[in-house]
Amino acid sequence: MRWPGSIRARLVLGATAVLVAFVAGAGWAVQRAHEDSVRTARFAQLQGTVYLLLAGADLDGRGALVIPPSFPEPRLSLPGSGLYANIVNVARREEWQSPSTLGVSPPFLRSVAVGEWRSEIVSSGGREYLVTGYAVNWAGRVQAAPLVLSVVEDKAEFNREVGVFERTLWTWLGGAAALLLVSQTLLLEWGLAPLRRVAREVRGIELGDQPEIEGHYPTEITALTSNLNTLITQERLRQTRYREALSFLAHSLKTPLAVLRNALGEPALLPEAVSRQVARMDDIVQHQLAKAAAGGSSRFAPHLPLAGIVHRVRDSLVKVYADRALNISVDIVPPELAWRIDEGDAFEMLGNVMDNAAKWAKQRVAVSVRREGNRLHVTVDDDGPGFSDTQSILQLHVRGDEKVPGHGVGLAVVNELVASHNGELNLSRSELGGAKIDIMLRAA
Repeated sequence: MRWPGSIRARLVLGATAVLVAFVAGAGWAVQRAHEDSVRTARFAQLQGTVYLLLAGADLDGRGALVIPPSFPEPRLSLPGSGLYANIVNVARREEWQSPSTLGVSPPFLRSVAVGEWRSEIVSSGGREYLVTGYAVNWAGRVQAAPLVLSVVEDKAEFNREVGVFERTLWTWLGGAAALLLVSQTLLLEWGLAPLRRVAREVRGIELGDQPEIEGHYPTEITALTSNLNTLITQERLRQTRYREALSFLAHSLKTPLAVLRNALGEPALLPEAVSRQVARMDDIVQHQLAKAAAGGSSRFAPHLPLAGIVHRVRDSLVKVYADRALNISVDIVPPELAWRIDEGDAFEMLGNVMDNAAKWAKQRVAVSVRREGNRLHVTVDDDGPGFSDTQSILQLHVRGDEKVPGHGVGLAVVNELVASHNGELNLSRSELGGAKIDIMLRAA
């Protein structure tokens, strides 16, 4: 079965099905209970009529039935009234029927055990009747005589009473169900109104009429609207980084290209100029590509275990600087620490700061990664000469020592990455005597 695509239609159809099933089940149960109750009451009335017959009937000295000319129940005296009575004197094989049986042949019970009550519904001549019979051993003047008393009522009156109740019952239940459906539909309209407003706002964002979802919504969908705004903001930041990178590349490459063009007129200076300007352009391209590719802070990124990243970077540096026998220690608290960050950003950030420390260190590099509340702290210390200028070192193309291999963009890239993660990067003097790099990231 294919359900409708609309949540409203699903809820209305589901609620309607449940309501109809409940009303039908409840109505059927009430109807059956009422019918059983009326049937029991009717049979009880017929038993009362039997007792009236017992009170009025008698046997004479010869054991023959003696019936009074009238009974407290007037319907027994009215022909075709729908209530009929019969008494059978088994010993004398005589039978008495009430005047109401004139022209009618009701299905009387003529064989009932003494002391037994029998009540049943009998069909006869295309009609249905409620029949109650009772047998008694009558102590007459001469000897005891068994009598069978039977009272029959046309079921039409019973059917009319039950029918009136059924029509009333289903009319009220149907009206109540319709009222509930209307109320339920109105409640659904009211309950789903925030979702429709969200859809309108999203459409407005698509058309450029508004920058983000601005309305206030119930608690249940606040997380949805907040996450949508976060996605929109992150996508805009990413697009901004791409545009800025392209703009910076277009602007920054103009000068090296102009120098190269000028050097074409001086062949003696061409090799040196080409080498220097190509290195400069390489620095610019690497920096801007890293900046544009940065994932940035995201609450949708999976939690990444940091121990594996740090140890892989450390193992690589130990191999690269094997000739210097560096001691690179790692302290991660807790050991299973994980953080919401893109794996590429983690490698770029940790790799650059640890590589910078390894380049300058004499013998020791200490890496500490710990979590404090909703903040991640990364500290890298070395026992090298330290930073002479902690401000300009974070700018593109500035290196602490031109003799040290590298492009001079490592810490600048880290600074950009940290900023994209709403964090801070600080440079200071380490207790080991060299440089200390502190990175603090806030949870998305």
